[in-house]
Amino acid sequence: MKGLYLYGICPFSVKRKKMSIKGIDGAGKVNFLRYKDIEAVFSEVKLEEFSSEEIRRKAIEDLEWIKNKAVAHEKVIEAAMKGFDAPIIPMKFGTIFKTEKNLLASLKENHAKFKKLLEKLKNKEEWALKAYADTAILASAIKNNSSIFQEKIKEASSLPAGKDYFLEKEIEEAIFSEVKKSLSDYPPLFFKVFRLLAEEAKENKILGEELTQKKDPMVFNGAFLVKKEKVDKFQGGIQKLRVEYEKIGLTFEPSGPWPPYNFVN
Repeated sequence: MKGLYLYGICPFSVKRKKMSIKGIDGAGKVNFLRYKDIEAVFSEVKLEEFSSEEIRRKAIEDLEWIKNKAVAHEKVIEAAMKGFDAPIIPMKFGTIFKTEKNLLASLKENHAKFKKLLEKLKNKEEWALKAYADTAILASAIKNNSSIFQEKIKEASSLPAGKDYFLEKEIEEAIFSEVKKSLSDYPPLFFKVFRLLAEEAKENKILGEELTQKKDPMVFNGAFLVKKEKVDKFQGGIQKLRVEYEKIGLTFEPSGPWPPYNFVN
């Protein structure tokens, strides 16, 4: 039995062309269903493979399938967004309608909400910015740039062997405390800087090493809805941060444009 897998909602366009990309199952073609001035982007799928119950089962038993299908889901949304140079309201993974009639009814019921969201997203892009800290480099920078720490280190070097140990431990703990303070001070600072360059902004949770696959801890994770004409300025702001902060161990990882998941709820 067939159902409709929904990727997103976009403005209707008479210039809309068929999409060459395949649907989430790798076989079905991507289609559009119009209601007034909006369209649903969807493809047909087998309900027995993509039902909510089956997806929940696969999330437990077959994470590789979930990963592959999530990537395919994302690729269709990105193709729709980039190929037609129009905003899209991305749907969450696994949004299924049993019939075209059901999907059309949803478009009708949510028309005003979808229109408002599409208007908000018009001529804007979602950009992500993540920052990571090499705490060893940061600690070294704090130690070398502080006259107080330098005096303490000089004092420790003049003490007899054994007595210097306790002062060195005190210095080490004080530097560690300053590193922690700096890492907590950076997120609101970065958010404030880029919030001024965006129409909307969202600070997302910090991800652990198991997700980032990086040895340096993440210290900032933000999403920004940026007007297209301001993207160059936004990226220029990131470059300024690099010049100022990379020498003390911070690296910045911008990415985008992304489907605006952070700004459609």
